[in-house]
Amino acid sequence: MRPLDGVLVVSLEQAVAVPYATRLLADLGARVVKVERPDGGDFARHYDTSCGSVSSYFAWTNVGKESLTLDLKHPAGRRVLDELVATADVVLCNLSPDAARRLGVDASSLRQVKPDLVIGELSGYGEPGPYAARKAFDALVQSEAGLVELTGDGEVTARAGISVADIAAGVQLQSAVLAALLHRSRTGEGATLRLSLFEAMAEWMHQPMLYAAGTGRAAPRTGAHHPSIAPYGPFPCADGTVHLAVQNDPQWRRLCGVLGRPELADDPRFTTVSSRVDHRTVLHAELDYRAWTAADLLDALDAADVPAARTRGVAELADHPQLVARDRRTAVPVPDGEVTALRPPVDSSAWDWEPAAVPALGEHTDHVLHGLGYSAEQVAALRAQSAV
Repeated sequence: MRPLDGVLVVSLEQAVAVPYATRLLADLGARVVKVERPDGGDFARHYDTSCGSVSSYFAWTNVGKESLTLDLKHPAGRRVLDELVATADVVLCNLSPDAARRLGVDASSLRQVKPDLVIGELSGYGEPGPYAARKAFDALVQSEAGLVELTGDGEVTARAGISVADIAAGVQLQSAVLAALLHRSRTGEGATLRLSLFEAMAEWMHQPMLYAAGTGRAAPRTGAHHPSIAPYGPFPCADGTVHLAVQNDPQWRRLCGVLGRPELADDPRFTTVSSRVDHRTVLHAELDYRAWTAADLLDALDAADVPAARTRGVAELADHPQLVARDRRTAVPVPDGEVTALRPPVDSSAWDWEPAAVPALGEHTDHVLHGLGYSAEQVAALRAQSAV
């Protein structure tokens, strides 16, 4: 038995943040009914077609869900939603606040259907405030929160290579839902959870914000090298790149020993972390590994207890030797295909996880409606009205 077996989550979701939160809940056993528009569904389905006929984003964030298509503007479609919500434990939504109110799926409206619901609302910037009505997407939020300023090299800035704002919001929303379910089990009370994409990203930006406030300047952009620790970053080898992470003076001395240059450890330019940062360009010139293969260098660094890793391409990740050795890969059915995905990163001695499929658009509409008591004739009538 999984911890959320028997918990029904109804999600009015699209894109990444809330779908990621509900995927995490599905991993824990929740039944997640994803409500989608009949005319195309979640627009993230169509970002690319790298996973069967759906996008990589969609395949990642929608494992194990049921897809129900409803036209929420149609009275019969809205009636179906109310009947479904009346049976739910959790309802999550990342429509804009104005759109949610117009459709009557905001927290105050939903609580009239079922008072003890756990309701989660994700918005772009939150209400009130001057940004309340502004569109918010991951890269825009990275920019507003200062992450883009920190990411890049020299004068060149860059967005992070993954949707970190969406992931931050999804993880924090899932955690809050679990806490709210625990609260309800103890008190019988529901809860309304409100989270903004911007504030979720701002939480993850706390450390650089505090650094800038304390020093009067943002940490410099240093590419893949650490802005305030050295040597900490990628260095080329004969056949690839090794990423060093030398965080203290004993590690630095051991690195000098691997190089066969013990005198570098006592060079006054390099005796402390801060002095190595101040003389980063000269330091990097001294650290020449181009005669080493990456494998040989990593073996030597491991033997000397110097933290390091190989810089690999993302296309290699699924076949990473550690993931292969630990049997972390699994086959997941997707619409019109199958993909090799990864198991959830947390293993539990108390419950198991089994891979489930990514749903086709509306694949479970009949199943959900029959579960609500609709006959085949009634389902056909709803479909004829374009309500589902």
